[in-house]
Amino acid sequence: MEDLILIAVVKSVLNNEGFVAINSYSDFDERFFELKKVFIEFFGNSKEFTVEKIKIIDGKIALKIKGFDNSKDAALFLGKRIFVKPNDAVKLEKDTYFIHDLIGSKVYRNRKLLGYLKDVYVLKSNDVYVIEDLNGRKVLIPAIKDYIRKFQPKKKRLDLVEDCDLLYDDEN
Repeated sequence: MEDLILIAVVKSVLNNEGFVAINSYSDFDERFFELKKVFIEFFGNSKEFTVEKIKIIDGKIALKIKGFDNSKDAALFLGKRIFVKPNDAVKLEKDTYFIHDLIGSKVYRNRKLLGYLKDVYVLKSNDVYVIEDLNGRKVLIPAIKDYIRKFQPKKKRLDLVEDCDLLYDDEN
């Protein structure tokens, strides 16, 4: 499953034509209309499938996999995760990263290892990085330039601005 990017999960079967509703993990829902191939996880292994059609049904993104032509066939995909190859991923603007690129990164403050980035809260104003420090405490850092000095995705390293304030999740 490594080298694949998670983009959605199958939520429900939509109709007797084999369409399934998906929950998108992408900020770019239009990306689904360009998909030709996807990978779906079964028992820890990925299997490649051809996308026959994508459309909006009742406000939901609906996916139809070639060869799965009714609701009974499509039910096989319920709860399954949908992936794409990295070359099929959306191209991002400069200084913008996928959450999966951030998760697991070592986080440094004042050139010392603070901890590891465990999660990203996606909020309206800005994202917030959830860091677990070396003592197991959660630290919340706004994902803004006032706090982030540099991110190196290939090294999985996030450097915070020196002496930036830290907000621990358990503070009142």
